Amino acid sequence: MGIGKLGLGFCIFVIISVLRAFGAFTPEDNYLIDCGSLENTTIGTRTFVADASVSSTITAPGSILANTSSNSVSSFDSSALYQTARIFTGSSSYSFSIQKHGRHFIRLYFFPFVFQSYNLSAANFTVSTDDVVLLHNFRPQGNSSPVFREYSVNINRDKLILSFAPSGSPALAFINAIEVVSVPDYLINDTAQTVNPFGEYQGLSEQALETVYRINMGGPNVSSENDTLWRTWVNDQSFQLNKNLAKAVSYSGKINYPQGGATQETAPNIVYSTATELAETNTSNALFNMTWQFNVDANSDYFIRLHFCDIVSKALGNLYFDVYINGRSVASNLDLSELASQTLAAPVFMDFVLAASDASGKLRISIGPSALPNVLPDGILNGLEIMKMNISNGSVIVVAPPGSKKNFGVILGSVLGAVAVAIVAFVLLVVLRRRKMARKPHSKTWMPFSVNGLTSHSTGSKTSNGTATTSGQNASLSYRFSLAVLQEATNNFDENWVIGVGGFGKVYKGVLKDETKVAVKRGNPKSQQGLNEFQTEIELLSRLRHRHLVSLIGYCDEWNEMILVYEYMEKGTLKSHLYGSDLSGLSWKQRLEICIGAARGLHYLHTGFAKAIIHRDVKSANILLDENLMAKVADFGLSKTGPDLDQTHVSTAVKGSFGYLDPEYFRRQQLTEKSDVYSFGVVLLEVLCARPVIDPTLPREMVNLAEWAMKWQKRGELKQIVDPRIAGTVRSDSLRKFGETVEKCLADYGVERPAMGDVLWNLEYVLHLQEADLAVSEVNSINSINRIAELSSRFQNIGNLEGPTVEEVNTSSSNNLSDDSMNRVFSQLIKAEGR
Repeated sequence: MGIGKLGLGFCIFVIISVLRAFGAFTPEDNYLIDCGSLENTTIGTRTFVADASVSSTITAPGSILANTSSNSVSSFDSSALYQTARIFTGSSSYSFSIQKHGRHFIRLYFFPFVFQSYNLSAANFTVSTDDVVLLHNFRPQGNSSPVFREYSVNINRDKLILSFAPSGSPALAFINAIEVVSVPDYLINDTAQTVNPFGEYQGLSEQALETVYRINMGGPNVSSENDTLWRTWVNDQSFQLNKNLAKAVSYSGKINYPQGGATQETAPNIVYSTATELAETNTSNALFNMTWQFNVDANSDYFIRLHFCDIVSKALGNLYFDVYINGRSVASNLDLSELASQTLAAPVFMDFVLAASDASGKLRISIGPSALPNVLPDGILNGLEIMKMNISNGSVIVVAPPGSKKNFGVILGSVLGAVAVAIVAFVLLVVLRRRKMARKPHSKTWMPFSVNGLTSHSTGSKTSNGTATTSGQNASLSYRFSLAVLQEATNNFDENWVIGVGGFGKVYKGVLKDETKVAVKRGNPKSQQGLNEFQTEIELLSRLRHRHLVSLIGYCDEWNEMILVYEYMEKGTLKSHLYGSDLSGLSWKQRLEICIGAARGLHYLHTGFAKAIIHRDVKSANILLDENLMAKVADFGLSKTGPDLDQTHVSTAVKGSFGYLDPEYFRRQQLTEKSDVYSFGVVLLEVLCARPVIDPTLPREMVNLAEWAMKWQKRGELKQIVDPRIAGTVRSDSLRKFGETVEKCLADYGVERPAMGDVLWNLEYVLHLQEADLAVSEVNSINSINRIAELSSRFQNIGNLEGPTVEEVNTSSSNNLSDDSMNRVFSQLIKAEGR
């Protein structure tokens, strides 16, 4: 592939123009209106129709056609559209018949000028559809600069009413030109990855979006005439924080659009044929990122689309890099050839949703070098789109549900009335509810709830403390608590009783009437984890019983509450004992025993049923400790049933916790039990080093615990990063075997990682090496230990509730291993299990 200079841009433009002539997208709805004009206006290849000739589409009492002879906007491609305007002195609207329901661009052109006695700079107005407010109290400034706004809106009506409502004095609104153009529905997918917290955003296809930035990285400005959807792209140089760290590249070859993937409507050829690349440094240890910074509304959520096309590699598998949004890693060791089905110069894109979180009002996109060994620092970005989702000043706010027949004036008036009615109704309901609760005894009751397709009922009897016990096939199902009981148990959800906070909501300590301590996890209505996670947790834990899994006691779903009640774990999370609290540190032996317990719980999930159960959120905060420091795995809200016997993986949207996520799962969205193994490997490093998995305050090479620690492991110097509190107590053989185990868990590809059962055997052996002086130097790799697991495959009940006895295993094993030293190792492993 030849990489040329930016001078190729002109040739590329010519090529694009020819291609567009043969394969341009043809919108079914294509309204181009030159407002206030008496004649049509042609811009490039498109003709904007004078709205005076289609006045039947306008409901505009007292509207005025205005024009200006000013040439102050002559430098703009669409300058002719700003020469005329329609002025409104009262509520007015344009009406458009919609031939195809779905996503449309609505583009609005404004240029405030003075016409007779009307100073358009003084206008203050709201622009809306029947469903969405696009601009609220909009007041264009008289700075001789046009204002262009583009919205992407899903229209599910036969008619679009675009309303203009003046406010203030003088009552004045205006518009210079309007576009209503249908676009392919596939342009915006329904899901995207969220950045903070890490997860999945659903329902994106119904969202109204406002374009804020559309950038062509490393290439020239792209006018609407060179985009199949008539979008405008600007060059990225003015947004680069350090231009010395980046270079522009271009490509004159063919762009290979993948089947079922990106198209020329996703972004034009010129965007994928140019890119900004990390500058060469002639060193493999470069630690810099190239970063673009954008001014945004700090109170708004944003949809972010990154466009990639590997136009710089000469062979597959040569380009790996990391991607960051506001300093958070959203893609680690990104391999474009894998995303593009092993094809070079093939466009791909990645979508993200960034929640309002940065009070600085800055949005930063960064590309950085991969930390993989033997990979030269490189990285590219071809294009970027940033769209506002919910804006604090009132734009892109849903004001009526789709299908509502109310006009804008009625909607605006009814919203205020509805709010008042809702407040009154809420107060009355609260009063009635409290009176009802006051008459009812506070008790825990068993109510119908569908679990695994079965509906459970109160089939048991009352105990002395007012609880219900069950019998029959549903005996293992959990109790439904009344909200009143949980309010009483948690001192009305007292903030001083909070013992944890997670993606689902807060966790409170609770005490039932019979003095039973419980942990009460109350769902946050604003959380992105909702009903699905709530039901998953109930369904899974209702049929899972294991000493190393946290038990679910009950739940509450009254008044739209989603509350889960668990057994109380006295010593809290493993994470809190490692860092971030004043709890006393754990010894190396205690840490290993905790890891072994957690591994047993995960091994049971993976092997205890016909289909494996994949936890998907293994982390130190989800490993809880009882009063004896016995570990139990918790939080099954993201868990997923594994693949069928004839399948290798489950294809599913990526979910998990930042820093623990399996990179292969993230790249391919293919989930296996080995994804849990990777996450558990990160936990093992937390246990060893006692530091967060991601710490942005550290130097770049230390930010990611897994990447940083593996560098020390590969150099054979893992002892250098051991938690200082235990460094002098860890025996070298124990640490060596521990490091080998972690390294296998963190292999890039799942097929190279051990099963959780093998990890468990190795951790048992690590503990043995710490406690005993056994000469087993020949057992120096994880593969040797895997042989033991294979030879003992008959003992598959290791993950069951009680596990095999020492006598059972020792009797069976002694006759099956020919190597005496292996006999001793196996015996010690089983004795550790017996402990």
